Amino acid sequence: MNQKQLEQKLTSLCHKDLRSCQNAELYHALLKLTQELAQEKEHPLGADHKKKLYYISAEFLIGKLLSNNLINLGIYSDVKEILEQTGHNLSAVEELEPEPSLGNGGLGRLAACFLDSIATLGLKGDGVGLNYHFGLFRQKFSHNLQQEMPDPWLENPSWLKKTDVTYEIPYRNFTLTSRMYDVQVTGYHNRTNALHLFDVETVNESLVEDGISFDKTDIKENLTLFLYPDDSDRAGRILRIYQQYFMCANAARLILDEAQAKGSDLHDLADYAVIQINDTHPSMIIPELIRLLTTEHGFEMDEAIEIVSRICAYTNHTILAEALETWPIEFFKEAVPQLIPIMEILDDKVRRKYDDPSVYLIDREDRVHMAHMDIHYGFSVNGVAALHTEILKEDTLHNFYRLYPEKFNNKTNGITFRRWLLYSNPELSDFISSLIGEGWKMNADELQKLSDPKFSQNAKVLYRLLSIKDQKKNQLARYLKEYKEIDINPESIFDIQVKRLHEYKRQQMNLLYLICKYQEIQEGKLPTTPITAIFGAKAAPAYTIAKDIIHAILCLEQIIGSDSKVRPWLNVVMVPNYNVTLAEKLIPACDLSEQISLASKEASGTGNMKFMLNGAVTLGTEDGANVEIHQLVGDSNIYIFGDSSQTVIDRYREGSYRSRDYYEKDPIIRRAVDFITGPQMMAAGNSESLKRLSDELLNKDWFMTFPDFQSYLKAKEQAFRDYENRTAWAQKMLINISQAGYFSSDRTIREYNRDIWKLS
Repeated sequence: MNQKQLEQKLTSLCHKDLRSCQNAELYHALLKLTQELAQEKEHPLGADHKKKLYYISAEFLIGKLLSNNLINLGIYSDVKEILEQTGHNLSAVEELEPEPSLGNGGLGRLAACFLDSIATLGLKGDGVGLNYHFGLFRQKFSHNLQQEMPDPWLENPSWLKKTDVTYEIPYRNFTLTSRMYDVQVTGYHNRTNALHLFDVETVNESLVEDGISFDKTDIKENLTLFLYPDDSDRAGRILRIYQQYFMCANAARLILDEAQAKGSDLHDLADYAVIQINDTHPSMIIPELIRLLTTEHGFEMDEAIEIVSRICAYTNHTILAEALETWPIEFFKEAVPQLIPIMEILDDKVRRKYDDPSVYLIDREDRVHMAHMDIHYGFSVNGVAALHTEILKEDTLHNFYRLYPEKFNNKTNGITFRRWLLYSNPELSDFISSLIGEGWKMNADELQKLSDPKFSQNAKVLYRLLSIKDQKKNQLARYLKEYKEIDINPESIFDIQVKRLHEYKRQQMNLLYLICKYQEIQEGKLPTTPITAIFGAKAAPAYTIAKDIIHAILCLEQIIGSDSKVRPWLNVVMVPNYNVTLAEKLIPACDLSEQISLASKEASGTGNMKFMLNGAVTLGTEDGANVEIHQLVGDSNIYIFGDSSQTVIDRYREGSYRSRDYYEKDPIIRRAVDFITGPQMMAAGNSESLKRLSDELLNKDWFMTFPDFQSYLKAKEQAFRDYENRTAWAQKMLINISQAGYFSSDRTIREYNRDIWKLS
């Protein structure tokens, strides 16, 4: 379709001359256009590849879709030009699009990147999840506290396509009728796959009354209202079981139906289907498939177990015990008792084979360990970064690794460059192409060409790189002013930490540093260049300490904002409702990327990859994929600090860490911690919350903020000093960009397919 045909098509969809169209009309027309063009690249069932991947995940943080689809379909530039010629701005049209509330953090964003790469590589693979009406929640700040509100995103017209696929999903006391909705997943200049989202038409949005509170017992009306409903009470935890079973039961039926439609007799199901279990939320797919094969298709139990074990693969995303889900068997009795006989048989088979209670599915307290089921009855177990996989093998899942060494493999995470460079940073994308050509868009390894001295030693190249960064910083400043009423100085250093709020990610360590910096500036020790510290994070509604950390950051933001002496030199900003849309603005503008999790706790991270791709320099621990970033860019192009993962693991094992010892010995730590409950913070905030955070640090500090603090302070100050040498800093930026190609999700998906899925 040439530009003239494209303009004619848009005009026909708008039903009026483009110049007289409103932005809303243009958005609706572009949505229809991309859906039509994407549909042309769909492949009928069974038309090309016999074997199909089903990527099952509780989260798909897909972000806004319009521009991403325009880029992947190869018409973004033409559409942008047509709109400009008719007096419109594509960015203004994009602002009208709601962001789908289908994910929370890295887990969901990774799943979205993977679907993009699966389609881009021409592989037949669809996502399967749930159609949450209000997502996680919309975050607001009031009185320096996080408030949770519903995040409605469903509207007409929509990217969702209602299908004719429905299933009867049985629970203990009732049956629910599901409905499948599809979101097209466009590949970059390649095929279109689908994200299948299941919903119930009995869901009642008016059930939500106060914030995100609702009747958790009315399953028929609440099942798909929220992602990760509050599980601080029994009703919330059982609701998780209902949700997860709904996702898995629908997926199981879809998989069997599609395999049979392509000619499978289900005995050969492994020739037609492979399932990737993304974390433990979809684990019930294993007993549910076994149940369907035995009760509805006449299979013997042993054969059904063998078939399912050949098609299920499990990705582990954490070593945190809280995220390795275990559920009381009584929850299953209440919600889905039909699974219990299957799980008991699976557990019995393990007990007969291994005399080791640590690997049983059902423990002495009658709790079902979902990851144990995935490992025993799947054919592959992968970690998501080299360090993470080694920790799984040598520590967290060591007893399983001894049993099944052949199942364990590493698949370091990746990101899609289409969204995180081509769309988020077209200025940098165009500059890269002017230096090394267009080939890197299809083969990210070609970015390595940028490390050639003819670029890295070229002052013109380096200053152009700095100019683009300044441009992105100015764009971010304008965006935050216009849409968030937040003022930042684009000529300051942008020091950014954006990710889920969790103690192991250690936003509290960044907070302590900023308190120290505030105190220094008050005493007359000024930084050479002003610093803007930007946070973005949501805390789970029931995670009290995480919300306390947000409260403390917001209190410090208020204190600095009202201090005329400090404000010109230090600014602390916490952007509300951090999501993909904000990430697309923040990441290209970043100078220093904060990746400061406690070593051994972050499985991989993907924000670290997005930042380096856009020319930010990493300040981080030797944790997750930071290890591989460090190996690629070298010591002089990253700021590494803190204890090693082995030191941390040993300290946990020995129980030797006592945070108060550090507080008593280190006057800098003591002064910063005391500030949290000092008069300024108490005047700005809630005394109970601030005291609770202080007590947590002094008496527990489970994620070891204090042992790494001096090392963190030193590394961060060195980074700020190095920033002053602009050409040397630009060289660091360029080296980071040049080595980011390894972290393309295209590479990750090729490895999944080569080693696990083996799609034709």
